[in-house]
Amino acid sequence: MKAINFIVTAVIVVISGAFTNAQSHDHSQMVSTKTESIKVGGNCDMCKARIEKAAKIEGVSEAGWNKDTKILTLIYYPDITTSNKVQERIAAVGHDTEKFKADNKIYGKLPACCHYERIN
Repeated sequence: MKAINFIVTAVIVVISGAFTNAQSHDHSQMVSTKTESIKVGGNCDMCKARIEKAAKIEGVSEAGWNKDTKILTLIYYPDITTSNKVQERIAAVGHDTEKFKADNKIYGKLPACCHYERIN
């Protein structure tokens, strides 16, 4: 009987400690993400795959490009990366963004269906 009381008491102490710890967590230290919408030139599903692959660098949690709107929705950790770094990577694979234009030679090597109207 004493053993059962001891076990029950120990379980209650452990559970109470877990709840106390969860409630006293300092939320000011939590890392938050940033969401941005970025115009990216492209036409097709091959463009979509290339843009999203280029965008998924360290610090990016989600990158989804819509071929109809030409908008990349980017969710990233600003303490790890920046929107500019992502846009530079996208331009490096042949797709113009709002801030960075792809090199003409790289753009020219894209498949014909991927030759979008260039962003000025």
